[in-house]
Amino acid sequence: MASRSCGRSALAIAVLALLSACASAPHIDDFDASWPEEPVSSVASNGAIYQAGHDIGLFENPIARRVGDTVTIHLVERTNASKSSSTTTSKTSTADMSAPTIAGLPVTVNGTEVLKMGLDNQTAFDGAGDSSQSNRLEGDITVTVARRLANGNLLIRGQKWIAINQGKEFVRIQGIIRPVDIAPDNSVVSSKVADASISYGGQGVLADANSKGWLSRFFDKPWAPF
Repeated sequence: MASRSCGRSALAIAVLALLSACASAPHIDDFDASWPEEPVSSVASNGAIYQAGHDIGLFENPIARRVGDTVTIHLVERTNASKSSSTTTSKTSTADMSAPTIAGLPVTVNGTEVLKMGLDNQTAFDGAGDSSQSNRLEGDITVTVARRLANGNLLIRGQKWIAINQGKEFVRIQGIIRPVDIAPDNSVVSSKVADASISYGGQGVLADANSKGWLSRFFDKPWAPF
């Protein structure tokens, strides 16, 4: 009897572990800073004024252009979406069939016409739907250039962590920018970041309190049995 109870307990633990693995929270990759490329040793020694690989035009602004350079992204993200629909249909059908006649006179029983039939059908449908969503994210984040593409565009990537009381909040961004869109103060608005991936979230006690448990997330799946 004791061995059977132990077997049931082991089975229950195995099932819970399997459900935990299936419904675990998605892994978040770290957006580590990109470091400048190391100079090639075969490059000739630099002079007292000229530094190879760090030259800029006389009338150019010192903006990001190499791997490891920093650029500030102005986050100005506002999205508003709404959708509504309404459908109304109705249909009415009526059909009458008079009583048959014999010798020009209707067939009656006790003075009442017989075999007189009628059909009346009515259907109606009324449906409505409404959905709306609004998001807003504003702030600044300074990131690094992770790669310089063949056409001169820059792949930027970075993150910012802020520790507040018992939790931490982060902002992450990744995308492609054009050097021509970089302002003289070495900044770019987020609306000009191509293929942008922007995420905002948190970790800690408050974030955990606002998240569902793994078992609740499991039963929220479309294929959940309940």
